[in-house]
Amino acid sequence: MSKPILIATLLRPEGDTGVQTHFRTFMAYLHKTGLQCDLVTPYNAPLWQVYPTFGLRKLVNLVNRELGVWWYRHWHAFFLQQALRRRLQSGAACVVYAQCPLSAQAALRARVSNNQRVVMVAHFNISQADEWAGKGLIPDGGRLYRAIQAAEAKVLPRLDGLVFVSDFMRRELVGRIPAITKVAAAVVPNFLSDPGMPEANTALADLINIGTLEPRKNQQYLLDIVAALRELGQPLTLTLVGDGPDRRALEDKARALEIDDLVRFAGYLGNAAEHIGRHRAYIHVATLESFGITLIEAMARGRPVFAAPVGGIPEVLGDSAAGLALPLHDAKAAARIVAEAMSDPAWMAAAGLAARERFLGEYISGVAARRLTQFLEG
Repeated sequence: MSKPILIATLLRPEGDTGVQTHFRTFMAYLHKTGLQCDLVTPYNAPLWQVYPTFGLRKLVNLVNRELGVWWYRHWHAFFLQQALRRRLQSGAACVVYAQCPLSAQAALRARVSNNQRVVMVAHFNISQADEWAGKGLIPDGGRLYRAIQAAEAKVLPRLDGLVFVSDFMRRELVGRIPAITKVAAAVVPNFLSDPGMPEANTALADLINIGTLEPRKNQQYLLDIVAALRELGQPLTLTLVGDGPDRRALEDKARALEIDDLVRFAGYLGNAAEHIGRHRAYIHVATLESFGITLIEAMARGRPVFAAPVGGIPEVLGDSAAGLALPLHDAKAAARIVAEAMSDPAWMAAAGLAARERFLGEYISGVAARRLTQFLEG
């Protein structure tokens, strides 16, 4: 009989981050195949303790944003550990599938038996320290930044298993923390349940991008590409789905570039991926991605992908059949690539078909989630 899988995360059960998409999709696969699983979050702890503590973070942020990050990490991990301790106290065999280093640390501290294996998936880019710094919430190389990296170097070698969503992340982490080479590991890409193809002729706009409006996602550069497309005489529309600290600056830039008639700021949308089918192609120019789950959301719907070849993105796309690489520092060159491709109906049709086939072969739950389950059970 398979061991139960407990998915441990600091995040709420519902939400549109890539991590939440990952564990919800995995749980759906496990339930469908009849395997026992459950989700454990800080919100499984007594809520009369959780909500007042988490609510104080807003006041802490007003005083010091770096302290606010510490507050978030410390208390979310504390309450997750409390919740895990209650689940693991019987000593019954299980696998804790942790979604971040703090979740993994909480599980290691909470388990009471070596039959309770702790396996972590590396969703983050390079380090969680780099992600917080990329949001501008902690200084790059500062005290908390170094503390986060040190904690990762201490926790990861103690795990029973590591899952990497791309070989890029495997190389990065092995290079930074060589001791993890002794940990059982597997490279398993992110995956999705099949959303099915959109109905024919439902594309109402040209390009779409989904993500938090923040520096790492690089939407500023997307606006430069749209402006360059207009200069080429091919004014393509762009929908930006998501919200974040860069929104006002991006709206101002769109007006300054005189492309505000071409760019739609959709804001936060629930089930954002469902809007991909209303567009002809997906475009993505983040400065770093360990994987890029929105890319396979587009591929699942048979939409070609234009993306900067950074991090794990070249692994996601494979050859050039499903999409094309864009230069990250030359908007005019990127615009020429997009313009030529999107003005060629034959290429668009072939790329969309190739994208769909690659999704079905590599990223559908029945393929990748099965591989993940086999590794966790092993």
